[in-house]
Amino acid sequence: MIATIVAVALAAPLSILTAAFAIEVIAGLRAMRAPTTPETGARTVIVMPANDEAAVITRTLTLLAAELPDRFRVLVVADNCTDDTADLARQAGAQVLRRDDPTRRGKGFALAHARDHLAAQGAIFDVVVVLDADCTIDRASLTTLAATARHVPAQASYLMQPERGAAPMVQVSNFAFAIKNLVRQRGLQRLAGRVNLTGTGMAFPWPVFRDAPLATDDIVEDLALGLELARRGTPPRFAAQATVWSAASSAEGTLKQRTRWEGGFLATSKRHALPAIAAGLRAGDRRAMWAGLSLAVPPLTLLLLLDVAGLGALAVLTLVGAAAWPALVVGALLLLALFALVAAWAQAGRPFLSGAAAIRLPIYILWKIPLYLGLARKRPTDWLRAGR
Repeated sequence: MIATIVAVALAAPLSILTAAFAIEVIAGLRAMRAPTTPETGARTVIVMPANDEAAVITRTLTLLAAELPDRFRVLVVADNCTDDTADLARQAGAQVLRRDDPTRRGKGFALAHARDHLAAQGAIFDVVVVLDADCTIDRASLTTLAATARHVPAQASYLMQPERGAAPMVQVSNFAFAIKNLVRQRGLQRLAGRVNLTGTGMAFPWPVFRDAPLATDDIVEDLALGLELARRGTPPRFAAQATVWSAASSAEGTLKQRTRWEGGFLATSKRHALPAIAAGLRAGDRRAMWAGLSLAVPPLTLLLLLDVAGLGALAVLTLVGAAAWPALVVGALLLLALFALVAAWAQAGRPFLSGAAAIRLPIYILWKIPLYLGLARKRPTDWLRAGR
């Protein structure tokens, strides 16, 4: 009996998290219906935080200029730059703000600086779009994003450029990125009526941006901002027909990027997931409860690692006398999650992950173990620029 109680205690959280992941992926398999012809004419400013982006800023702004709809303008915030990002941005035709404050680093402070500048200048905009300096977006996506954000915050689908010739570890990471930022976002929109902000391709009505708590050193400031906006009654919506692209990084840059994001995500999840679930239960709000549950689901690789380790422990408990059904439940839900991943790959993931790279998923999981061991010892607390 004691072994069975221990097995149930171990299986329960794994079952809940794995089931939530599988359900959200399955709910996100179907593409979202395209909106009617989007409302146009929104006065929009694109705010582009840029920290030492001399290598990419000219190309980004040149490509962006060719896609700008009418009534759009671009404001680059050269944030704590030690290179000629500001000069190159001006030469490319953008308005540029310089910000030098090494004690307050990160995108949140750069966005707050831009917001304060626009307010002081009396600039009047309907929508503010946030775009990273290494990202590209097309005219139709800009129009859709701005139209969606006329009244509520909006998030575009943020994806890595497919590179079928990239290292298998990079391909698997890009596929996991698509699961998080496309498939699960569609599922989260359907199940919770809101999505998470992902840092670039975010758009806000000016009143929301003006009053938002932007100046923060949270290393996942985008995720924290979306949670706060939802708490204030203006949850972000998914502009599924708008897509923002970023170039895939090297294997080393990918690991650096994932360390920053996953460390910050886990810390944010630890602080907010259970209170959000409890608040949803108290209010009888199924959607709010699901938003909290979704936030509790760990990153894909960590979830798979926990499930495999949990099944191993449950097998040992079964051998010493525990009931077999807790292990069977976890195993069945893990199979369901893997089935959902295969379906997601067939529906949306083929461009990001070749079949040859997909079979190396177990190696990718092993590749990530040192990351999680490092996070167990000490999670990142300082702003970290992602590898390019």
